[in-house]
Amino acid sequence: MTVLIQVQTNPLDMTALMRHASLSEQDFGAQVTFTGWVRQHDYVTPITHLHLEHYPQVTEAEIARIVDTCLHKWPVNEVVVVHRVGKIAVGEAIVFVLTQASHRSDAYAANEYLMDYLKTTAPFWKQECFVDGSTHWVAAKASDVAKALKASHPYEEPAFEFIQVLDIE
Repeated sequence: MTVLIQVQTNPLDMTALMRHASLSEQDFGAQVTFTGWVRQHDYVTPITHLHLEHYPQVTEAEIARIVDTCLHKWPVNEVVVVHRVGKIAVGEAIVFVLTQASHRSDAYAANEYLMDYLKTTAPFWKQECFVDGSTHWVAAKASDVAKALKASHPYEEPAFEFIQVLDIE
């Protein structure tokens, strides 16, 4: 069982993250990745960048808790969650989630569960910054929250030992 959780200001290096996962000693038949990107056109006024804030250590602990819940729901043997904070420009990756399992259905379901959590209830605060200089704090969409709540279940004892890796400037 391998779990990697990082919250960082530096751009995501998907090549290095995929290399990390490929070195897994686990026997797996499926690997699912999700990469979220900052898009420019979500509104009439184009976005220039996002600014994400978080509480160091609290955010990582919450992500570890939801990864643990995920591991109790699906037989996943590798999880990688890397999330950016700070200023993130249009066209840059904001989040990377990788799950490995023996079967694709488990890898897909676990990956989707983790992303639903990260998008709705993880302790990140996202501010959209527009070309006209205006800003807007983003709230979770009701449809995303409903989906995440449908998938939730009570917390159980940890299925892994969390080793915190941070790359925060």
